[in-house]
Amino acid sequence: MKAAIVHDYIKEFGGAERVLEALCEIYPDAAIYTAFVDKNSSAYSHFKNKKIVSSWFNLLPFAGKLASPLRFLTPFIWGSFNFKDFDVVISSASWFITKGFKRSNSKFIEICYCHTPPRWLYGYTTSVNFQKFAIVRAYAAIVGHFLRLYDFKRAQKVNFFIANSKEVQSRIQKFYRRDSTVIYPPVSLPVGKSSMVNSKSRKDYYFIVSRIVGAKGLDLAVEAASKMGFKLKIAGAPAGYYFEYDKLASKAKQNVQFLGQVTDEELSKLYKGAKGFLALAKDEDFGITPVESMLAGTPVIAFNGGGYKETVVEGKTGVFFYEYSLAGLIEAIHIFETLEFDQNEIIKHAQKFSKERFKKEIENFVKSKIKD
Repeated sequence: MKAAIVHDYIKEFGGAERVLEALCEIYPDAAIYTAFVDKNSSAYSHFKNKKIVSSWFNLLPFAGKLASPLRFLTPFIWGSFNFKDFDVVISSASWFITKGFKRSNSKFIEICYCHTPPRWLYGYTTSVNFQKFAIVRAYAAIVGHFLRLYDFKRAQKVNFFIANSKEVQSRIQKFYRRDSTVIYPPVSLPVGKSSMVNSKSRKDYYFIVSRIVGAKGLDLAVEAASKMGFKLKIAGAPAGYYFEYDKLASKAKQNVQFLGQVTDEELSKLYKGAKGFLALAKDEDFGITPVESMLAGTPVIAFNGGGYKETVVEGKTGVFFYEYSLAGLIEAIHIFETLEFDQNEIIKHAQKFSKERFKKEIENFVKSKIKD
């Protein structure tokens, strides 16, 4: 079986890139086809030893910065690839409409691992609120209309959809009228039984892992820390066209620490040393970071929405808050601090989302469809 793997682009390393990494381990001989590559990025350092085939868009100066404003070019970007020599094409698709590839006379099977239908096309909050500018609202209305039509049409060309959560499965059904199979993404860090930390030795801070972008609830966390006085550590660097970092930092008091980008090893220590992890996105597609936290034995305070509802167990691995407000979060923190959590139970629950499980489920799914 000859396989090709397609990914939006190689730029930032996040949850989607962890999925790509696992797909590359399942199919080590498969090349990665992508819109563009930023060779100075954290993502490229993970995939630089793989064969990467980029589109013509990669030849443009500042391709990484132009991808968002020139998103109307996506049909021409993906239309430039030819997969006629492959048996199966597996796409890792998020906001860049990475699906429904040109077939000509080819008979390859296309499987789309969908992180979510593009949030910006279907009214979900995105990391950058460009629509506060009138000219951008007009641009988005025009471009968005045609790309929604294009996205729907491309979705009908996919042979099989895999959703990364039940939340995303419902979106695929709603926006594409397509069935899908849920296979949760892989979660793995250098944490486990050998690296358990006694709960009494935990440091007195709450922890967040997130790119410094919008739609992640960072404002809420900083406001809560400022009001309640608890220590808060945030790992992650500013990304994309997010202009609010300075404003966020100016709100933060000395008890809030921005750590920037950290290594997996440092991340593991931070997860394990935390009192609790804050998962504050309003409608997260899946949410890998809360599971990483649980894998380290650290319980989670999460908003009761999106994919968090599928990973956090109320009272056993964490606490939900139901009113998306500062008051709602503060109330959940007060409840959280009255509870005792079983670290072993938290880790055991998180291990259900392992990379080994993901790889096995993907491999079995692909084999069953090829056989059919």
